Amino acid sequence: MELPKAFEEKMKTLLGEEFDAYTACYEEPRYYGLRVNTSKISVEEFQKICPFSITPVPWIENGFYYDGEKESPARHPYYYAGLYYLQEPSAMTPANRLDITPGERVLDVCAAPGGKATELGAKLQGEGVLIANDISNSRAKGLLKNLELFGIGNMLVLSEEPGKLMDYFPEYFDKILIDAPCSGEGMFRKDKKMMKAWEEHGPEFFSKLQRSILTQAAAMLKPGGMLLYSTCTFDPLENEGSVSRLLEQYPEFELQEIRPYEGFREGRPEYASIRQEEFRKTVRIFPHHMKGEGHYLALLKKGNGEGSETQTSRIHPAKGRSASYEKLPEDLRNFLQLVHRPFDAGRFDIRKDRVYYMPEGLPDLTGIRFLRSGLLIGELKKGRFEPSQALAMNLKKEEYENILDFPLSDERVIKYLKGETILTDDLTGPKEKGWYLVCVDGYPLGFGKLSQGTLKNKYLPGWRWMSS
Repeated sequence: MELPKAFEEKMKTLLGEEFDAYTACYEEPRYYGLRVNTSKISVEEFQKICPFSITPVPWIENGFYYDGEKESPARHPYYYAGLYYLQEPSAMTPANRLDITPGERVLDVCAAPGGKATELGAKLQGEGVLIANDISNSRAKGLLKNLELFGIGNMLVLSEEPGKLMDYFPEYFDKILIDAPCSGEGMFRKDKKMMKAWEEHGPEFFSKLQRSILTQAAAMLKPGGMLLYSTCTFDPLENEGSVSRLLEQYPEFELQEIRPYEGFREGRPEYASIRQEEFRKTVRIFPHHMKGEGHYLALLKKGNGEGSETQTSRIHPAKGRSASYEKLPEDLRNFLQLVHRPFDAGRFDIRKDRVYYMPEGLPDLTGIRFLRSGLLIGELKKGRFEPSQALAMNLKKEEYENILDFPLSDERVIKYLKGETILTDDLTGPKEKGWYLVCVDGYPLGFGKLSQGTLKNKYLPGWRWMSS
């Protein structure tokens, strides 16, 4: 692979005698990874049922390599069940190294397509709130699908300038992840097109964006909160340089140690403009030291600076919420009797015939662009309730009364994913008409409506299995 000359010269300066080892890695194949969705299945259980040949990613507890030249995990029912996410191994590191406790308020600032956000959401285990934002509306749509496929319900998906979010979420978040837009130098081996983009928009262009996003995020982090900044580039201006600028503007921030791995290399203090020795706590990932592409990570904690009282004045219940089950439409109440989960009636929100279940403690969202607020429970169509695909993915088999559970080998699994009508006459046991949760090996795929042995398929059209 022919690298841009200016990039080669920079890397020679950065790597010194390691430069030849670095360039040699371009002759090696790229690595393919999948990350287990631990909110749906344990790593141990996944290993038992995994149909692919996988080996562990040693620094990611729920990460595995697979052979991307021979196997296609995206063409498997377990993928449609949301049991894993396909992600380059090094890219798993930022969300892995940001510790999340269920119940926290978490922000992913530049979240599309969802590789980090899905892991953050899984770590929350349905408690607290994940706010996933991407300025690109089209990319945010893909982000929403991936979060719903993963079964994340306690979320907001936004499409806003990070600067606008400051007015809505002042000192609101316990944890913030910024996987910043960058020049992409660490991805040259994975995607050759990144080199052309690098020549059009280099590190100086991106460093200005990064510094703006960092300062905006800093204002949204609670005192004592943690911020993880990452890029997939090697350039010091975008890495140590951008973090240095944050420390200059917000001296209450302190760099923290990142849980180590033998392949990690420490940050480069000589490229920092302030508190240089602290930058040894940051991490550089080089592809000639690890089986993955290039990355940079910095973990920072916000201290208790002056005037850092948490702002809560905007927080209040959303308009239109039902205060009790009695105020919900009858057909919705009847459906909820089939769901074995304790709901807080005050968190239901009905807007334009759509029923949402909202996270707690949200700010007033008036005037903000969002693609999803909370878990979409379903829609009221002429008084009749129809459950959503998002709810199906959010449920576990034991949480719903009416189940159709097919083994992986049953041809009806693929038929269902293609949107075809399913016949169920051969199944044992009583099968009353109504809404059924369709599963593969116990893992939900979607809903269908059963009548007289025939299941009317309600799998979301935009998600359907396409014939190859």
